[in-house]
Amino acid sequence: MGRKKAAISGQLADQDLRLLRVFKGVVEAGGFSAAEMQLNLANSTISNYISDLEKRLGMRLCERGRGGFSLTQQGQTVYEATLELLNALDQFSQRLNRSTQGIYGRLHLAFAEHMLGAHNAFVVEALDLFTRQAPEVNIEITTLSSDEVTTAVLNKQVDIGITVEARRYHELNALDLFDEQMLLYCGQQHPLYDQAESSITAEALREYRFVESPRLLPGREVHPDMRHWNRHAKAHHQEARATLILSGQYLGLLPEHFVASWGLQDKLRPLMKDTYGYRNSYRAIWPKKTTKDEIIEVFLDALNQVRPASVTTN
Repeated sequence: MGRKKAAISGQLADQDLRLLRVFKGVVEAGGFSAAEMQLNLANSTISNYISDLEKRLGMRLCERGRGGFSLTQQGQTVYEATLELLNALDQFSQRLNRSTQGIYGRLHLAFAEHMLGAHNAFVVEALDLFTRQAPEVNIEITTLSSDEVTTAVLNKQVDIGITVEARRYHELNALDLFDEQMLLYCGQQHPLYDQAESSITAEALREYRFVESPRLLPGREVHPDMRHWNRHAKAHHQEARATLILSGQYLGLLPEHFVASWGLQDKLRPLMKDTYGYRNSYRAIWPKKTTKDEIIEVFLDALNQVRPASVTTN
C-alpha cells in the first residue's frame, strides 16, 4: 500500500502564504461575504482562493452554502496551523529586525470609515514618514466600521486600528489622535427641514423615525433624550446612514466633516446642535502583547511626530 501524499511538500511559496492569509481572514470574519470588506476582495475571488487552497492541500476546509459557513475538522487544523505559521513569520521578522539595521515584515492597519478628512491629514503624513523609515515593510490597510476596527485589533486580525472606541479595553494601548464633531441631521424632504429651529422640541422629535448608529445603541446614547427616539432603521456605516437621511424619511447622526466633504450642506440640515451635537475622539489602538513591537513602535513614532501636540498617550 502506497503512502498518502503530503498536503504540501517542499517549500511554501508566496502564493501559499497569500491563500492561507485569505483563509484566515474568512474564518475570522465568519464567512465569505463577511470577509469581503476586511480582505478588500470580491466574494467570487475569495471563493476561488479558498478552492485553490483546498486543491493545494487536497482537503475540504469549510462548508459554505445555504446552511452557512463552518469549518471542517481538517479546516480547523489548518486554521490553527496557519496562526502558528504566521506568528512564527512575525517572530522571524522581529528577530531579523533586531539583528540588522533594517525593518522587515508586514503592518496591517484598520481605519474607521471616512476618517481621512482634511482635518486629520496628519495620518497621511504619518504613512509617508513610516514608509520612508521602513521601506521594506509591507503595508495593508482595511476600512471598517468603528466597532469592527476595535474587534479586529482585539482579535489580532490587524496590528493597529484608528477608530472611536465605544469603551476602553485593558488589553489595548491607546494614543489620542483627533476629534470630530457629530450632529443630528435631516434631509431636504423631511418635514423639519424648513421648520424654524426655535419651534423644534425634544418631544416633537419623538414623532419621527431615526437611523440607528453605534452611538444610538442601548447604553451608548450621549444624551438621555436619545433613549426615546424611534430607531426605525439601522445603518452603522456612514454612507448608508447618509443615504437614508437624504431620503427625507429619517433623522440621523453624521460627522460634520463628512457632510462638508461630500458637498451635502444644502441637502442636509443640522438640528439642535447645542443639545444633541457631541464630539467623537479618535485613537490609535494596538494590543499590549504583540509579536510586532518594533514595526508598531516605528509607526506610532511617526504618528507622534505629526499629530497635534495637545493630545496624550493613555
